[in-house]
Amino acid sequence: MNTKNHAEIEAASHVDSHINLAEGKVLIVDDNEQNLELIQAYMESLPCKMILAHDGIEAMAKIESERPDLVLLDVMMPKMSGFEVCQRVKANPLMRETIIIMVTALHELGDMERAVESGCDDFVSKPVNKVELLTRVRGLLNLRLLKKKMASFLADNDRA
Repeated sequence: MNTKNHAEIEAASHVDSHINLAEGKVLIVDDNEQNLELIQAYMESLPCKMILAHDGIEAMAKIESERPDLVLLDVMMPKMSGFEVCQRVKANPLMRETIIIMVTALHELGDMERAVESGCDDFVSKPVNKVELLTRVRGLLNLRLLKKKMASFLADNDRA
């Protein structure tokens, strides 16, 4: 067994199986204030920190400054679309691990293909279903935090 595989196995056994979602940060982006407030209200049952943005340009600024673990991103927005925000995030090596869930009223196959091509990790359709939203966010945020924890453990292991 090579050293890297051994370190990964050791990391997996040392990383707590319980991930604390309170360590996570979620950015919610929507230009429609009612949609923003509704998603925020749905998300309040999760212990993570929530950050809000009202358009794509504000979203990019908050992604760069706050480094959220997950972004709930509206597709159709003025100034910069969700597709463009997603492409920019996924093209940046410092941000590409950010989980992006597109929140969309678009139901055309071409729109879904464009979202996937821009790099999104998942979709939620409008009108948003609370159970679906929370299930997807909880699962993907858990995965993101686990990856961060494992990367930190491996980095500490490499320094030792």
